[in-house]
Amino acid sequence: MRITLIGSRHFGVITLNMLREHSVDIARVVVADGADRLATTARSAGIEVVVQANPKLVAAFEIAPKTDLIITAHSHARVSREALAVSRLGGIGYHPSLLPRHRGKAAVEWTIKEGDPIAGGTIYHLADRMDAGAIAAQDWCFVKKGETARDLWERALAPLGLKLLAEIIDYIKVHKALPAKPQDEQFATAAPSLS
Repeated sequence: MRITLIGSRHFGVITLNMLREHSVDIARVVVADGADRLATTARSAGIEVVVQANPKLVAAFEIAPKTDLIITAHSHARVSREALAVSRLGGIGYHPSLLPRHRGKAAVEWTIKEGDPIAGGTIYHLADRMDAGAIAAQDWCFVKKGETARDLWERALAPLGLKLLAEIIDYIKVHKALPAKPQDEQFATAAPSLS
């Protein structure tokens, strides 16, 4: 299976490492910033790195030829419809919430701000609307009293994301397809940004 990984920072790096452990072919890493630690790690591993022409949008030409699956790991760029079309299975991303709850950039912060006793993570199909594609996998965890967003991310949600991504990679190897369950829009939240 050939993967184009789009991402950044620590979660991008640990996703890259997990994918390498799962013996998939990481054909290319796409980053918004060529100095990002994901770019540095990929180059050190001999993986081609492409810096996005537009940091808010991934274009079709930035996806590696013959890509089977696009994976996003801490990317805030939208993957264009044309980019998804050049990948055999399209694309998936990890979102640190129980989608459709807490869509958007500040999901973990909103989990804490809203006092949610349960948090979770979702592997979802990339689509035209951010965080709105069909669900491929989902799992949950409790939120500890007094926990900060960073604490929750580091303790539970980042490891949960890796576990779910690994499960989906294994699923694809067996079934040659991605599971997909539509999000139930009646449970969607539209939290404003925290800025």
